[in-house]
Amino acid sequence: MHVAKPLTRLLTAALSTLLGVGIAVAGPAAAQTQKQAAPAAGASAAATADFQQVTLAKGPDQVGEPMGLAVLPDGSVLHDSRDGTIYYTTLDGLTNVVAKLPVYTHDEDGLQTLALDPDFAHNHWVYAYYAPKLNTPTTNAPDSGTAADFAPYKGYNQLSRFTFVNGQFDLSSEQKVMQVGPTDRGQCCHVAGDMHFDAQGNLLLATGGDTNPFASDGYSPIDSRPGRNPAYDEQRAAANTNDLRGKLLRIKVKRDGTYSVPSGNLFPKGTAKTRPEIYAMGFRNPFRFSIDKQTGVIYLADYGPDAGTANPLRGPENTIEYNRITKPGNFGWPYCIGNNTPYMQYDFATGQSGQPFDCAHPVNNSPNNTGLVNLPPAQPAWIWNHYAGNPAFPQLGGQGAPMAGPVYHYDPKLNSQVKFPQSYDGQFFAYEFSKHWIKPIQSDAKGSIQAINTLTTGSDWAHLVEPIDTEFGPDGSLYVLDYGSAWFGGSLDAGLYKIEYAPGDKAPTANITTDVTSGKGPLTVQFNGSGSTDPENDQLTYAWDFNGDGTVDSTSPNPAYTYTANGQYHARLTVTDPSGRTGVSAVLVTVGNTAPVVQFSTPPNGLTFKDGDQLNWQVNVTDPDGTPVDCSKVQVGYSLGHDQHSHNLAQATGCSGTFTMTTAGHTDADNFYGIFTASYTDTSPTAGVPDLTGATQIVLQPKVKQAEFYQTQSGVQISSDSNAEGARAVTSINNGDWIEFDPYNLQGVTKIGFRAASAGPGGTIEVHADTPNGPLLGSAAVGNTSGGYTTVTAPVTDPGGTHRLYFVFTGGSGDLFSLDSFTLS
Repeated sequence: MHVAKPLTRLLTAALSTLLGVGIAVAGPAAAQTQKQAAPAAGASAAATADFQQVTLAKGPDQVGEPMGLAVLPDGSVLHDSRDGTIYYTTLDGLTNVVAKLPVYTHDEDGLQTLALDPDFAHNHWVYAYYAPKLNTPTTNAPDSGTAADFAPYKGYNQLSRFTFVNGQFDLSSEQKVMQVGPTDRGQCCHVAGDMHFDAQGNLLLATGGDTNPFASDGYSPIDSRPGRNPAYDEQRAAANTNDLRGKLLRIKVKRDGTYSVPSGNLFPKGTAKTRPEIYAMGFRNPFRFSIDKQTGVIYLADYGPDAGTANPLRGPENTIEYNRITKPGNFGWPYCIGNNTPYMQYDFATGQSGQPFDCAHPVNNSPNNTGLVNLPPAQPAWIWNHYAGNPAFPQLGGQGAPMAGPVYHYDPKLNSQVKFPQSYDGQFFAYEFSKHWIKPIQSDAKGSIQAINTLTTGSDWAHLVEPIDTEFGPDGSLYVLDYGSAWFGGSLDAGLYKIEYAPGDKAPTANITTDVTSGKGPLTVQFNGSGSTDPENDQLTYAWDFNGDGTVDSTSPNPAYTYTANGQYHARLTVTDPSGRTGVSAVLVTVGNTAPVVQFSTPPNGLTFKDGDQLNWQVNVTDPDGTPVDCSKVQVGYSLGHDQHSHNLAQATGCSGTFTMTTAGHTDADNFYGIFTASYTDTSPTAGVPDLTGATQIVLQPKVKQAEFYQTQSGVQISSDSNAEGARAVTSINNGDWIEFDPYNLQGVTKIGFRAASAGPGGTIEVHADTPNGPLLGSAAVGNTSGGYTTVTAPVTDPGGTHRLYFVFTGGSGDLFSLDSFTLS
């Protein structure tokens, strides 16, 4: 999905997964992050203190790998997982799988989003945007070759319509509305796929540019060399007027499932070398957008490429966009970005740069272009931002994963105790996947920004990890689908929530943990609800319904229950405070099948690597029911996590294999790490009991890491430094301060080098395992370097196994030195 994910939170889920999937299933998860500057003043503290977060579903068995949500008229929710699973969650916290759509899931493909027809209450139509399986190979497509080499990987994405009636999602009712393609499968990235209806009943669909960003150094991917896979040339898609990728499409779906094109799109019907469905073009990965039905304004967020710094020979630094669209247009990509900052023409064969692209008169001369050569002028973004932030929008801080949420309209006639107050009327709810904040933006009729407020930082009164979709419900509350911290496979901390206006006493939060959630019958499960909390610290009462029959089976906080009959059961806990407010959580218990246990025996979690390394992997799968393991069903993936997003680079099947490690165009100055994932779905030994999936993931560390990319710290600061490798360094280092990195396995490592600078007496960097006072693994002295950076090295001892590494700084008084990076060898 090419979206953001800080390493700290990923590690939490990775290690939890190793211990057992699906045990902790409810309650918000706190996350440690780097020390950040205080957020700019936004909505008043009194206003935000009047909201509460209510859990509807949580964990991989209830939300899968979350992608999109659609709120029904009664407040229940359809939501989907990228693997094609469609879930239905009721307001009382019961979640069921209602469909499994067969999908192609290489890289970021799969089931993207769902949308309800405007007349859903009568016609029950639900729209889905997905990648059908077809006959596409499961391997990576070649980077270079002939058209015949690329042909097996040609596919398409499908927009279809289904019916959902009385809790039944009917896959056989499918009406295939439109295909977006051909797409270039077997290469990453950018699918997008968000859908919304405007006030006239037109369906708008955002599509990604379907282009590999890894061989363009974080700038514009416009490699059109002969023999190169077309997936490396964005000009064939986002800048192609005759292609539906990298666009915002606008159509009118008819009752028979076909569609017409309304007037007023970018190109009049019949214009040569154009597609009439295109309303706006020039997008990279417009992952989320929304439509203000009262004004017709479209708010669309577009992800940007990875360049950490601007390069006069290539183009601008990483830039993300929030676009405010009031009419058809071209929004610039891959020639211009942000406030119409141009990229440079570039010859990928010679490495020579040309002139900057002309944003007012963009020209597409790519041999892969099947559309017009002369394009509409590029439109500047409404808001643009960077990893390092933008002084024009200081309230947003640094960004890499923008999301465009809904516009709120206050309804004084709506009888709801939880609807957002009138003070939010007309505001656009921007949010951030990796920074987990939600910031309502107030603007006038012409789009002039009047205020950027903060509803939640995601780690204050609300606990959000990676919000991936939002929608206001019929009661005026904000529904939030949270992707969680694990990539491409579901997370213990993924969830579905409601954010409600609740002045005064807040509802409690129910939290369930169990010792097991699956096994042969009779199965005794030890439930624990003592982690449930109340914002006012009131005493709670407990009511357990273990089998979903509506009867209270126990009022103990921590009961045990024995299931004797095979099947799946929703065990539900309702906690109640003295004022009568309730919180609900549920866990799915499977009797008659035991989830398989999946582990990597090699490589170890936290192993270090460099670009080009060949890493062998071995996956051990155990089926506790004794069913033989079929290694052909083991799915293994390799992705590269990077500061604000992740790239799915390779996939394989089997219990063993080899991945070639790559930094995918990233440099030592970037914050990246490798991720290996593995999953296995068993064959249930009991008729009528579903198959179960076990999964795990590990994190692999680069040999070179910038010091500012620590997980936690004590006492230090991060400062801009033009002489540092990434233009930033760890500073204000005093005796006793420390920074921490994890996970690390020092297998094969014998030496560590620190790039440091000191204008004073210097000091010592000690490497400790697990705690600041843990075993000493090595130390390096930093002397006076006259303020210039130099590398000091020291031997380091491998303590065996995977650990946290603490760099503890010692010396005299005052500022000891600055630390830029470290290298393990």
